[in-house]
Amino acid sequence: MSKHIALIGASGNIGSKITRELLDRGHTVTAICRNPDTMDAQEGVTTVPGDMLNPEQLAETLKGHDAVISAAPFVTDESEKLFAAIRGSGVKRYVMVGGAASLFNDEGVKVWDTLQGVGIPEPVLANIAEGIRAFDLLQQEDSLDWTFFSPAVMIGPGERTGQFRLGKDNVVADEKGESKISYDDYAIALVDELEQGNNIQGRFTIGY
Repeated sequence: MSKHIALIGASGNIGSKITRELLDRGHTVTAICRNPDTMDAQEGVTTVPGDMLNPEQLAETLKGHDAVISAAPFVTDESEKLFAAIRGSGVKRYVMVGGAASLFNDEGVKVWDTLQGVGIPEPVLANIAEGIRAFDLLQQEDSLDWTFFSPAVMIGPGERTGQFRLGKDNVVADEKGESKISYDDYAIALVDELEQGNNIQGRFTIGY
């Protein structure tokens, strides 16, 4: 059944792949981004300006959709504003492109703990930490049918294979111990979740 989806961060690397996957499955998309001129015109897509840090304005933009997906980068200490906008819109179903830092590796160590002292710039670490905080906040959220979808540790350009494995709270890694996924395959699994609702008020992850 076709749905009308609001996609925040539609012009990014992941957001653009999610847009394509939604369209290919017959859904329509309201693409919300700070700079709508960066979006190419596509049939089935309405592009509108929006700022997730302005919850009142964003809530108005989100009203009337069947679901909201956010694929925007994390901004330190701003998750509350995003969630307030979604609540204010009256839309119940929400899928968040999460981060991998809150996952656990095979040794039971949180990925976040493995990132310390390896030369990652402080501003980048701060945004990664916001992804963990967003997940913590969502676990206290009972007014939304939310899903937090953590990617593999490494996500980037690659093939659209349709062949991947899903997990819950632990990193999904291959026989070499590498945790990877392409943008395209991540988008497949996200839209599967949107259509099937297998992880409502929960988190899941992906890898090859």
